[in-house]
Amino acid sequence: MARLGNPQHSVPPVIHVAGTNGKGSTVAYLRAILEAAGHRVHAYTSPHLVRFNERIRLAGELIDDAALSDVLEECEAANGGEPITLFEITTAAAFLAFSRVPADVLLLEVGLGGRFDATNVIDRPLACVITPVSIDHVAFLGDTIEKIAFEKAGTIKPGVPVIVGPQDPRAFQVIADRAAELGAPMTVFARDYSVRRQDDGLVVEVGGEPEVLPLPSLPGAHQIDNAAVAVAVARAVAGSLSNTGENRAAGLRGVSWPARMQRLTRGPLVERLPAGWSLWLDGGHNADAGRAVSAQVASWRRERPDEPVHLIVGMLNTKAADDYLRPFAGLPQSVSTVTIPGETASLSAEALAAMAGTAGVAAAARDDVAAALEGIVAGGGERGRVLIAGSLYLAGRILAENG
Repeated sequence: MARLGNPQHSVPPVIHVAGTNGKGSTVAYLRAILEAAGHRVHAYTSPHLVRFNERIRLAGELIDDAALSDVLEECEAANGGEPITLFEITTAAAFLAFSRVPADVLLLEVGLGGRFDATNVIDRPLACVITPVSIDHVAFLGDTIEKIAFEKAGTIKPGVPVIVGPQDPRAFQVIADRAAELGAPMTVFARDYSVRRQDDGLVVEVGGEPEVLPLPSLPGAHQIDNAAVAVAVARAVAGSLSNTGENRAAGLRGVSWPARMQRLTRGPLVERLPAGWSLWLDGGHNADAGRAVSAQVASWRRERPDEPVHLIVGMLNTKAADDYLRPFAGLPQSVSTVTIPGETASLSAEALAAMAGTAGVAAAARDDVAAALEGIVAGGGERGRVLIAGSLYLAGRILAENG
């Protein structure tokens, strides 16, 4: 960064978002809210699903190929052949791009952890956010929730407000201790702000002031919590980035974030299903994601008991597949496992089926998603839902192949 002229010092005010689950969704809600308020918003997220450009959004638009190529070449020249990771050099390139395009705010998502993450070169963000912390990336972050929370809390800066999402008590204590040490004022879920369903909407209460809002367009009970975090952040920064209740409502209604309980409505995979069936996609891949996604499956079953749910799963070998799958026991009518195409770190369909079995979920290994769909359809039924899940890498392949 120094060789590049420290572009991280020339970006717009930063909202830095760390956590295990919900980081990307929280950024998506914030972007929708702040854009509805008329602000120019940069955003940095990872991983991408189909095109690398998805990671860098400049004042509302994905970076184009020419601009991306230019900043990457500059970074490669500045690095001079020194050792560097893909995420480090692309984060440097993103800061270079962000420093050259005027905007009102940069929504900066942590890649992994926080304390040693490449994004953690921002000295004084406008606000820090820590979404729910759970067990993931244990090889890098530690094998207990306290160790992982310590890494996430490494993004907290002296005196900078930190908005904390729903947390395991063990993770919260670590975060609270670090915030107290640095004199960072906290806004805490269930203490300083809360959310509840009300009719066909929700009520987010911040500092004792309730606000009636629509349900977010992203489905799932966990998305209501993510939306509440984003609303709390938006209200916390309103002195610097003006936004109203109307803007927040428009943001929740208009948010878009692919592969998060996304219904696919066209393409060759959709066409393989009979009329009356639906195809869904989710990229969650750890234990907490398994609980959130399985809760949505349970909700579908309660709402439409005549509409069975079929699960197709592919996962990386760096993930605890049994922990992800365990909450699905007894919910789907069938579970098919697939190898993620083109991913050397993918679990094989056979290995994943065996891990599902140890988690109490009977599964059949299939050659690919198309073969899994063929088997599901051959089982008959006038209607049903098919959910492809378990990995953002699999989700990216599905989105690419399905047009």
